[in-house]
Amino acid sequence: MPDAGQAMESFMYNEPRRVRAEDLYALRTVAGCDLSPDGRHAAYTVRRVCKSTQQTYSDIWVADTDGGGHRPFTAGDWADSGPKFSPDGSRLAFLSDRDGGRDKQLYLIPFDGGEARRLTDVQGRIDSFDWSPDGERIVFEFRPEDTDDAEAGGVEDETSGVPVERWIERVYYRLDGVGYWPKSRQHLWTVEIDAGTVRQLTSGDDYDEHSPCWTPDGKNVVFVSNRCDEPDLRPDEMDLYMTPANGGELQRIEAPLGPKSLPSVSPCGRWVAYVGYEGANSPWKNAELWVASPDGSEAARSLTGAFDIAVGNDTISERGDGPATRPIWAGDSERVFFQVTRRGRTQLCSVTLDGALETVLDHDGIVGEFGFDRERSTVAWVDVSERSPGEVQAANGAGDAWRRISSHNDELMGMLDLGGVEEVWFPSPGGGELQGWILKPPGFDPSKSYPSIMQIHGGPWAQYGNVFMHEFQYLAAHDYVVYFCNPRGGRGYGEAHASAIREDWGGADYDDLMAWADYAQGLPYVDEERMGVTGGSYGGFMTNWIIGHTDRFKAAVTQRSVVNLVDFYGTSDTGWVWEPVFSGSPPWEDFESYWRQSPLRYVGNALTPTLIIHSENDLRCPISQGEQLFTALKRLGVETELVRFPEESHGLSRGGRTDRRIRRLNHILRWFERHLKR
Repeated sequence: MPDAGQAMESFMYNEPRRVRAEDLYALRTVAGCDLSPDGRHAAYTVRRVCKSTQQTYSDIWVADTDGGGHRPFTAGDWADSGPKFSPDGSRLAFLSDRDGGRDKQLYLIPFDGGEARRLTDVQGRIDSFDWSPDGERIVFEFRPEDTDDAEAGGVEDETSGVPVERWIERVYYRLDGVGYWPKSRQHLWTVEIDAGTVRQLTSGDDYDEHSPCWTPDGKNVVFVSNRCDEPDLRPDEMDLYMTPANGGELQRIEAPLGPKSLPSVSPCGRWVAYVGYEGANSPWKNAELWVASPDGSEAARSLTGAFDIAVGNDTISERGDGPATRPIWAGDSERVFFQVTRRGRTQLCSVTLDGALETVLDHDGIVGEFGFDRERSTVAWVDVSERSPGEVQAANGAGDAWRRISSHNDELMGMLDLGGVEEVWFPSPGGGELQGWILKPPGFDPSKSYPSIMQIHGGPWAQYGNVFMHEFQYLAAHDYVVYFCNPRGGRGYGEAHASAIREDWGGADYDDLMAWADYAQGLPYVDEERMGVTGGSYGGFMTNWIIGHTDRFKAAVTQRSVVNLVDFYGTSDTGWVWEPVFSGSPPWEDFESYWRQSPLRYVGNALTPTLIIHSENDLRCPISQGEQLFTALKRLGVETELVRFPEESHGLSRGGRTDRRIRRLNHILRWFERHLKR
């Protein structure tokens, strides 16, 4: 199998060396773990980068859960993803663009060997899919491309391929990292495995369907959809629905108002588990695990609401925000397995129908995508830790020792001299303690005085944790103390912690970050005259806020940031969704609240030399946000630069083109070297 992008000359050292920006070419991203029904094999994807073309490819690999080895299952310069075993374990279904089209298609491959067979030939975007219990059909999400040029917004120019115009009618018309939505909606389709017959299961011009799954008898499909009068403006009004697998009338499953995702039907068919919370316009609330009755015989109820925990995987890692796995039922339909974001880690937990909570995998890092065998006796998962960007682990039964069954990053990680990480708890100005981490340079000497960089996470409803972060290690490799924490406003420490900054961004979170800076400044090896700060997205917002409220930092790097909430409301792909977070009213009704929480209001106080990094195709935090800050700092005479990355979206730092990710790291280092080591 080709192993593109390996800078092998950098691997030829006998002694460990420090992290380099170019190591991004050698890092492998492991994702999408599924377990065979007999529990003997785990299937997953490995993403790699070709340095010469800057293209990203992904292959499916299979590992033996007994530790017997792992091997490539597909290979080629294309992107295979999302492998799922058939119910009898004889086949794998997956998505791929291997036939050279713009769109990924569904493919099927025998597990005992053979060529992959294409199941679909549709023009548009296929997302999640699910096997029918008998293995004869697959249901999938599909959004077709527009075929009517007039409806699509005009005839495309033959030279540029750009439409003459875009005719917009809905407020949610684009998404960061995806681009402009077609006018067509996302609906559910099925494909028959043997005949290859594709059939549309749901339809409608005003709503989309998501997360389909089968009932255990194979007669129905359960999904979530927002079918209120204004789905774009009331995005939390999701409902559970069930439709006959052969087409027919939809049935709404009774459940409280609120966002819903990842439905999973119990083996007995009596319950549907889903992830969500009760109420609308409250994104700071904990996501909870709920169960609802398809026939309405019993009221829906939360199984985790009493524990003040956040269901899902919101721990930031080298892969970005980790994907959540659909809850998995025990065979007796009395227990559900799911992920929990808690205190700097993502754990695998379970809860019974009568509310007994248990931690199944108490991991210091992240239990990522996971899968069980048919008997629920073997589990495999993507494991992320301080010393591993991601590998697959497996375990059999309660108390069984974990086995790492893949080693895609071992060669690189084995040659790196990583800085040591210390976990600390420090007092919060709001009472209680906050969790933080201090990353020291390789070869750390406690008698020396080091420059430092405070990293601030995005979100804000996310958390840092006990995981490997290439960017942090890269800065530490250049003799910086890198420190990061989870201030109020983030996930993982209860609902009160997450809601503390509601309508007050720059309040409790700023107080916590300054307390964290005080803690770091008091360390004998941190030079108080050489402190820097950086962050992206919400972390960029807080960086902008900080330079307008203090000059204690000698340099700042703000990335993909927000500086003007009034402007953000109408220019972000989802700006209006943040209305309940900033005010509860739109900015024309409560301008002062939005402006009070905008860093641009306080920019006149700024003195800190500030580098601004922004992507030109960022639809979440549009580049106009960075441009406003740049112009203001220039007007004020504050030293500043603006680095713009063409073609990149909001997720440049983790998912952008690798050469641009490297240039981004080099710019960050250059700025701090200039101002903290001059």
